[in-house]
Amino acid sequence: MNWMILPYKRYFDFSGRSRRMEYWMFTLFCVIVAFVMIALMLAGGLSFASFVTPEAAQMSIGPMVFLGGGLLGLFWLGTIIPSIAVVVRRLHDRDMSGWWYLGIVVASMIPLIGVIASIAFIVLMLLPGTPGPNRFGPDPKDPTNAEVFA
Repeated sequence: MNWMILPYKRYFDFSGRSRRMEYWMFTLFCVIVAFVMIALMLAGGLSFASFVTPEAAQMSIGPMVFLGGGLLGLFWLGTIIPSIAVVVRRLHDRDMSGWWYLGIVVASMIPLIGVIASIAFIVLMLLPGTPGPNRFGPDPKDPTNAEVFA
């Protein structure tokens, strides 16, 4: 659970490096929360009667749809900065500048190139970081292995 909330502790920290575990556990946490909110919205908006009679299908939307949508919107607003920060730190772990993320986002808006950019982004997030310290800081897997006497 610590890995899932670590990007919130480093909320606006775009410097340093982040491990794969931190990125993927945070991504898993975001997917789980979004799934729960969407399930809440669907459970509040659908009723069994809408499947039985066509007249009941024209019922108004329930309050749980608005509650789930509002909570999902608040979660998104609170998560956008930490998610960008953890991606930038993850790119730093690969010894790449954080500006690559902007390039990937822009490339993903181009219709056919977007698929390739998205696949390349997932591959970048799956690759291990550079071993040892790099220009963005010490290795997050082994911070004690800094070459002190070199």
